[in-house]
Amino acid sequence: DAANLMLDPGLAFGTGTHPTTALCLEWLDGQDVTGKQVTDYGCGSGILGLAALLLGANHVVGVDTDHQALEASRENANRNGVDEARLDLYLPEAEPKTKSDVMLANILAQPLIGLAPHLAELTKPGGDLVLSGILSNQAREVMAAYEPWFIMDEPEQREEWIRLTGRRNDR
Repeated sequence: DAANLMLDPGLAFGTGTHPTTALCLEWLDGQDVTGKQVTDYGCGSGILGLAALLLGANHVVGVDTDHQALEASRENANRNGVDEARLDLYLPEAEPKTKSDVMLANILAQPLIGLAPHLAELTKPGGDLVLSGILSNQAREVMAAYEPWFIMDEPEQREEWIRLTGRRNDR
């Protein structure tokens, strides 16, 4: 029943071994993402979006500021036999306004705080939010940035890193 992902991060972030990525992968593995629309914001190597697709997601939008990350994501999709129609990759200025059932963002605390209104806008009412790249002493500040739009769960921690999850309010 395992989803196996072959990955070459190239010059992009995301091998699955860092605690932030592992926390997100563990969350994905415990969810039913079958048929869902997923956004991987700050997709890096594509590991989170590709894992979602291998776990049954219908479609993933990957967004990254780095052209090399988008290239690595595309190559990793091909390496894993992912149909190109199921994964769309964009620079932030070209991203579509696709609303997702699941919003994944494994970046860093300060960019996550600044992106809160934008990521909320791109998450469907009732949709799931998964944030990582956050140090334990930054968790409350990041949570506060998302609480206007999301009902936040208690943080999950691995080493000094935190994963935050929440559900989009129905407004």
